[in-house]
Amino acid sequence: MKILANDGLSEKAIKTLEGAGFEVLTTKVAQNQLAPFINEEQIDILLVRSATQAKRDLIDACPALKLIGRGGVGMDNIDVVYAQEKGIKVINTPNASSHSVAELTFAHLFSGVRFLYDANRNMPLEGDTRFNELKKDYANGHELRGKTLGIIGLGRIGRAVATIALGLGMKVIAYDPEQQEATITLSFFDGHSLDFVIKTISKKEVLEEADFITLHIPAQKEAVIGEKEFQQMKDGVGIVNVARGGVIDEEALLHALEHEKVAFAGLDVFEGEPTPSIRILMHPRVSLSPHIGAATLEAQERVGDELAEQIIKMMSEK
Repeated sequence: MKILANDGLSEKAIKTLEGAGFEVLTTKVAQNQLAPFINEEQIDILLVRSATQAKRDLIDACPALKLIGRGGVGMDNIDVVYAQEKGIKVINTPNASSHSVAELTFAHLFSGVRFLYDANRNMPLEGDTRFNELKKDYANGHELRGKTLGIIGLGRIGRAVATIALGLGMKVIAYDPEQQEATITLSFFDGHSLDFVIKTISKKEVLEEADFITLHIPAQKEAVIGEKEFQQMKDGVGIVNVARGGVIDEEALLHALEHEKVAFAGLDVFEGEPTPSIRILMHPRVSLSPHIGAATLEAQERVGDELAEQIIKMMSEK
């Protein structure tokens, strides 16, 4: 069987799949050339991350496809139900990238409370001439320890975020309509561990009580955080979105930033990807990254391992 890993695959996973008898192609095929390539090369399995779209038109154009795999959690770039209706198996890797996304969440939080998003812009420009002034400008940072983190979405990534927060000495509160509680395990280098039980509360309570808010939810039909929700938050709140573009209303966010309801925002995802709003990109109190939550070498190796394991198991059952 032939596999096209159109958005890349770890070398370890490629070797594992080849050892099981699969032929793996890692040619990067443009979206508009994908269907002809799949058909001409007689591809059986298509593997994607977030860049490649596997929507209804591609599925209809490639009737020989047997499986579509998503290297990551969210599958909004795949028409999952339609593919399954056509007899195509669909898999993802829900466990592989959680910790990497959680760490990026805290990269944005640390950047926000210590003004690194702004210092990294101004130090190259003015650090040699206005060093003392910049030192004064950035002298009123905050610690995360002892603050309240509000997590919206307590799935795998939300729980990974809670683990780091608890380790930092933060109070963690959470909203998730699908869960009443979650057990968070802190594992230490010496083999010891501690369990914490987090009971979820209402979204309104999270918004009102949190010093910082992070979002870890799938793509939504409409924003989860908009003007009404910003009004419910504390003054000077920090907010981080590493989930999906559109779960925060960006116009409402800009308004909240301008009126200092929100002290800073950290964004890895955007409404207009891959062409985010210039107003968002240029705002002096927004920490930015280009949708790289799962983009660590460790996560990509785990993604590859998880995909390879599932593919070998599923194809051997046929």
